[in-house]
Amino acid sequence: MAEAERGGPVGPPRAGSRPAVALAALWLLAGLLAVRQAAAVLRLPPARRFTGLATWAGEHGVPHTHGSLYDSGRFTGTPLAGLVLRPLTAAAEHGLGVVWTLGTLSLVVAVALVAVRVLPGGGRMRGGRMRGGRLRGGAAPVAVILTLLSLPVRNTFTLGQTSVLPVLLVLLGCCRPRIADRRSGRTTGLLVGLAAALQPAVLLFAPLLWLTGRRRAALVTGATFAVSTALAWAALPDDSRTYWVHHIAGAGLGDRPDGLANQSLHGLLLRLGLRGPLELGLYGLLAAVVVTVGLRRAARYARDGQPLLATALTGCVAVAVAPTAWQHQQLWILFAVAGRVGRRRADRLAWPVLVVLVMTLSSTVLVAPNPVLGPVGQHAPLLAALAAACAVPFLSRSSALWDRPVPTPVAGPQRGRFRWVPLLRFFKRALNRPNLLLELMLIRVGYWAYSYIRAQAPDSRALAEYHGRQILAVEEFLRLDVEHGVNHFVAGVGRLADAMDYYYGTFHFLVPSLLLGYLYWRRPATYRWARTGLALATLVALAGFWLYPLAPPRLMPGLGFIDTANGPQDLSHPEFGALTELANQYAAMPSLHIGWSLWCGVVIAVVGPRTWVRWLGMLYPLMTLTVIVGTANHYVLDAVGGAAVVAAGFGIQYVLTGPGRIALTAIPGARRGDVAGAAAEREPARAVG
Repeated sequence: MAEAERGGPVGPPRAGSRPAVALAALWLLAGLLAVRQAAAVLRLPPARRFTGLATWAGEHGVPHTHGSLYDSGRFTGTPLAGLVLRPLTAAAEHGLGVVWTLGTLSLVVAVALVAVRVLPGGGRMRGGRMRGGRLRGGAAPVAVILTLLSLPVRNTFTLGQTSVLPVLLVLLGCCRPRIADRRSGRTTGLLVGLAAALQPAVLLFAPLLWLTGRRRAALVTGATFAVSTALAWAALPDDSRTYWVHHIAGAGLGDRPDGLANQSLHGLLLRLGLRGPLELGLYGLLAAVVVTVGLRRAARYARDGQPLLATALTGCVAVAVAPTAWQHQQLWILFAVAGRVGRRRADRLAWPVLVVLVMTLSSTVLVAPNPVLGPVGQHAPLLAALAAACAVPFLSRSSALWDRPVPTPVAGPQRGRFRWVPLLRFFKRALNRPNLLLELMLIRVGYWAYSYIRAQAPDSRALAEYHGRQILAVEEFLRLDVEHGVNHFVAGVGRLADAMDYYYGTFHFLVPSLLLGYLYWRRPATYRWARTGLALATLVALAGFWLYPLAPPRLMPGLGFIDTANGPQDLSHPEFGALTELANQYAAMPSLHIGWSLWCGVVIAVVGPRTWVRWLGMLYPLMTLTVIVGTANHYVLDAVGGAAVVAAGFGIQYVLTGPGRIALTAIPGARRGDVAGAAAEREPARAVG
């Protein structure tokens, strides 16, 4: 293991061992994603395939070569890129896009593998050839998977752009070790200069080469760019004039520069309403600051032996300061995962997860669409690029924290009062406070996934109403069918109905959120236990939504229930009005209103400092039961289902990590309330690296 961390040769895992099986599974997943991506592109209708090549689209959507590159206004590449594409379009014409798609796929895989090779401690590149050090563990397939899933690559596949090629050329050029011979400088300069001729913002890598002492490479980069551009001008004079003169370096080609697709500082200022000399002056000032700060940081990390991070930061600068930075040009941001951030081991995943989420998920998934936080999600790529280039404090390889971050105190599963329950011994329970940013990201993405899966659950009206009649029949047999009477009583008291409607729509999210916030700040170890139990209970509830779609009382026709919150629904219409467009209305069993409120009651009973506080906490699920029945949103048996999923969540949690109260002596400054209740004979927590 130590030799692997130093970047020395590591032998392949033994056949049949668990690492070998995991590695094979990762490669299989990478292959399936590649096949799926290629198939998704080739299945598109001709009008939607390779839309970036609309200039060359023929009658059947097959590329051909005639006319100006910029007639359609959708092609945003340089004239040299057009020259490169012409023979490729001929190949695509013969293969109906297969050659084009597979060629792009090969470039994407090559980019991922080269990036892994230059990770600190990974394989090395010498003399332009990859030698030494095997690809560490599953880094190679993971890199391929993340690259294939990234929005820039998916966008590139659909558009038919060549933006992956400049990235590969820069990686091969800038991530070479510093060799003082002239041949190395010429090769680096030729590769980076050709990449800049295909994507002008890449010229920013020339100053990076200069700042890191590779001045010959920087000069060759500029010369190669100039010669390539001149040759393209000689071959395509009209198109070159259009690109470089009428549209300065392509500005204005493609979509509107003030659209959200343009994730650059220029696009941001235009969206803010700035125009004319004021906008250009402010844009120039901001661009100068970002270039100065970003390139200095990139040069520092390049000298520190982190060439991939230096390349990523320079690419992030290019994304931010280019007049237009479309999605297919933002792959540089993904490489910023190479940087290490954080003093604690618990903080190490926050930055990589943030970058991966920004690069793979849409803005509405990252941040809930609302007037306050919505713009943050809409500008997530630009903000990530600016943060990487100018703000994120990446660790130096000389730092003592590079390989030895502050360890996470953990405790093994410890038996509580239910000693007859078997515990899984291979899980360790972390006891410190988790990274807040990472928690918020995972909670947001987890809730989006929950909402998406719930919305996709079966919603057959006939089946849901049939299950509703089943529930009512069982309740009548058990003499629990009190919903109709309670609902009509509540509906007859206007203020009571309004109060319950407000309670139903507000407290369901507010109380668990406040309780989680309190636990995170005051009881970090208990927070982890409670958060995991809540997540597991919600996952179990999703299974219930799929297996047993159920119409709530308010959507049962002919039974006389009153929907106190939404008013009368047109039950003769399949959509029941506009209400069902918002969510799956047949996800009533189990009731997560009861489930989450009961979770709150259990947690308060565990952490409450006084007996009356614990009893007050247990009143909350009882109040929630009254509300869900009184507003005709759930049956009584739905509440039983909600209680069952919470019991299942805490039960799984118990099997994994033991009871909620454990010894917390390993936590510096642990709250007295967290330590209270821990039995003296229990295994003390221990810190692991």
